[in-house]
Amino acid sequence: MRKFALMSLAAILGLAMPFAASHAQAPTTASKVADEAAEAWAKIKGAWTQSKGAVKEQWGKLTDDDIVEVDGRRDQLVGKIQTRYGVSHEEAERQVSRWEVNHR
Repeated sequence: MRKFALMSLAAILGLAMPFAASHAQAPTTASKVADEAAEAWAKIKGAWTQSKGAVKEQWGKLTDDDIVEVDGRRDQLVGKIQTRYGVSHEEAERQVSRWEVNHR
């Protein structure tokens, strides 16, 4: 599931070709997947100003202070969703993964 989410995010952010090429050459290691995820979120963080509205629209219970505190960091967003909505970490991860697919 995590691999699928990363592949989807990579495709959205235009990283599909490098990911596909590296995947075809050798099995993807956990550190390589983590590096690709970090790179993808670096792009999201860079566009965080534009993303704030979409995040607020998706998760209306997040306060403006929450959004400022997240500052484009995926782990922080997952934690805030988990806290504000009272969902498990896994559910918050799923929600963020779905959001990543729908918002470029």
